[in-house]
Amino acid sequence: MGHIIDGIKDAVNLLLSFDKEIYGIIGLSIYVSLTSTLVSGIIAIPTGIMLGIKSFPGKKAVVRVLYTMMSLPPVIVGLVVFLFISRNGPLGDLRIVYTPTAIIVAQVFLVTPIIMGYVYSGARERGEEIQDLAYTLGASRGQALILLIRELRINIFSAIVTGYGRAISEVGAVMVVGGNIKGHTRVMTTVIAMLKNMGQYGMAIAIGIILLLISFVINSVLYRLQRED
Repeated sequence: MGHIIDGIKDAVNLLLSFDKEIYGIIGLSIYVSLTSTLVSGIIAIPTGIMLGIKSFPGKKAVVRVLYTMMSLPPVIVGLVVFLFISRNGPLGDLRIVYTPTAIIVAQVFLVTPIIMGYVYSGARERGEEIQDLAYTLGASRGQALILLIRELRINIFSAIVTGYGRAISEVGAVMVVGGNIKGHTRVMTTVIAMLKNMGQYGMAIAIGIILLLISFVINSVLYRLQRED
């Protein structure tokens, strides 16, 4: 019990002293997670809406693949991305392995199916009804699409928040493609795992506190969005 209390004391001191290493790790974590979520949203939101409101041959198979990708083991995603961007891989010339860019790429592959799945579910349930209402009121295709996005905004925001939560809490894929290099690719989850093995509980607890606060904010936003729906 004593080492836990000492670890908490050290964590508080590190946070209040604005330790450069800790806040650098926190800043990188937020940056790569925000960037990957933004990129994923740009890809997933329009694709999810179109998948939800359009009918085409093979749609059921596409949806099954989407749901499968939503639950892919992160370490497998990290391994696949690593094999492509490693020195001997097809994209090795980009030289992005063990960089923040590699982490962003891996997180995009993890987060995109999650955001797309949430948006697809909302568009499938309400998309046709919203479009019919828009056309009944004399809206053009563009106006109908704008109305659809407005009406699905809670689904979209929830998808983005959930995707961001998934990205910032990821460890397996990030460790594989980023390498957990000090001052370069260390993020909150990977450094917590490393510090625990090293017995440096103070810094691990400090970063864990920040990660818990971020998770609390994300869940609070989700709860509020769901109540407004």
